[in-house]
Amino acid sequence: MYSNIAANKRKTVLIFAFFLGFVGALGWLFSAYLGEPLITPYVLVGASIYALLAYFTGARMAVAVNGAKQIQKKDNPRLYRIVENLAITEGLPTPKVYIMDDPALNAFATGRNPKTAIVCATTGILDTLNDNELEGVMAHELGHVKNYDIRVSMLAFALVSVVSLMADIILHFTWFSGDDKEDTNPIVLILGLAAMIIAPIAASMIQLAISRRREYLADATGALTTRNPEGLAAALEKIANKGSVTARANSSTAHLFFANPLRKGSVSNLFSTHPPIEERIKALRDMGDNL
Repeated sequence: MYSNIAANKRKTVLIFAFFLGFVGALGWLFSAYLGEPLITPYVLVGASIYALLAYFTGARMAVAVNGAKQIQKKDNPRLYRIVENLAITEGLPTPKVYIMDDPALNAFATGRNPKTAIVCATTGILDTLNDNELEGVMAHELGHVKNYDIRVSMLAFALVSVVSLMADIILHFTWFSGDDKEDTNPIVLILGLAAMIIAPIAASMIQLAISRRREYLADATGALTTRNPEGLAAALEKIANKGSVTARANSSTAHLFFANPLRKGSVSNLFSTHPPIEERIKALRDMGDNL
């Protein structure tokens, strides 16, 4: 477990280094075609500043884009006490608790570290799961907090935002750089169109860098916390039957969720960071046989 936490911290550095290289290459190409080599360092500095801002405000952005609202113990004693008890068991600070008004069965955790952590559950999952199943799901989310998956996820969210912003800027320049589109440099036009294609792919690849393995590890962490793998396995079965697709599904925050919140057929599903639910259930039940 501790080796995985250390690996996640190293992965944070590697992802950021890859991101700087990717942004630097894109900035260099753009500046080369414009004949303005000094653009590249400005792009790197600007992108790094924006990434840091997104990183430190990412948790608030994540709950905002998903329409989640913070609660206190009196608002939903059942959920709050489950989270509070699990945090005590894990030796973690009690995270802020949010509820997302959505019939889908889902949940997510976000934040930069255990001290700034947020956990959120949908109204659908609260209405459908019994206490043992809900405890299993929230133990999974606290597993992400304990393993520092939330830090890697938050960095991915920040980098996806930067890549998307750069694509928008290049696209805007492509279409509005001249009074007449015929005057637009064809190479710049190609670059702008390429950015439109590359941005979502790059964003998905950054999210994939987090790896599906973190979901299996969070499942195992949660099951060890509750000493009840069957509770989480049963929750996953209900999610498989009733669905986890949220009404306000957002590809930039999809990797934060307990189960895939995106609709089938979405291009983002080709790069899903979520392993098949059936495989997660099998791994949990195999784990239960060995406890």
